[in-house]
Amino acid sequence: MTQTPILSRDQSTTTSLAQPRIMDDLDQLEAQSIFILREAYRKLKPLSLLWSLGKDSNVMVWLARKAFMGRVPFPVMHVDTEKKFPEMYAFRDEYTKKWDLDLLLGYCPPVEEIDPSLPPAARSAARKTAGLAAMIEKHKLRGVIAGIRRDEQATRAKERVFSPRGAGHRWDVRNQPPEFWDQYATPYEDGMHIRVHPLLSWREIDIWRYIERENIPLVDLYFAKNGKRYRSLGDQDITFPVESNASTVAEVIAELETSRTSERAGRAMDHESEDVFERLRVAGYL
Repeated sequence: MTQTPILSRDQSTTTSLAQPRIMDDLDQLEAQSIFILREAYRKLKPLSLLWSLGKDSNVMVWLARKAFMGRVPFPVMHVDTEKKFPEMYAFRDEYTKKWDLDLLLGYCPPVEEIDPSLPPAARSAARKTAGLAAMIEKHKLRGVIAGIRRDEQATRAKERVFSPRGAGHRWDVRNQPPEFWDQYATPYEDGMHIRVHPLLSWREIDIWRYIERENIPLVDLYFAKNGKRYRSLGDQDITFPVESNASTVAEVIAELETSRTSERAGRAMDHESEDVFERLRVAGYL
């Protein structure tokens, strides 16, 4: 990214001797995400932020707190499969209070109600699609903020920052609005909502560098124990650890600088079918 000079907080704009502070990559990513969050809050109401309890959504909550003077002004939403790790539920309970979050909690239907043509792990994961749809309808949400990134999975690279979802929560991947010069369209018709993606331009290593810089709390499953750690957190029965000895944030960053393994290598559904992830996304998956 191009480095842009800005004045630091303690500098006077009228002093000719002032030396500008140079924005680094993380500063620019942070500023862009905060702008997106403020745009979403201005244009879309009711609005909610998806909080999966993972590293990306914790960064997203952190950014929202920065964007709005220390408190998130809209609810955060946890779509609970009731299959998360105990450490994740403990983290949710602790930081809902510490961060003074307005938590909307919803549950997912049983797997027997989900499309039987999906492979087993994808069918289990698709419970979140139905659970999210029910929460959107219950709270009549016009906007849903989600912590997806383009680098995580090829289908997500097709997303827009402000991405309309049609009636039935479906994503028309071939008919997305153009986005030029940070101008974001928010079309709205009955039965549709907008997915907002403040982290779309971030990479996995950016997330970890920002966590290190800001000292953002995380579920400790991300750090190695007995030679394994989780790079991506989901349900216990369809998410698995990868081999790693990285037990600190700095060690995770060093590992990512040389790793050639996919971030989602521990996600069972990513190994079932080449097109399954896009099928889920088109149907409204997170």
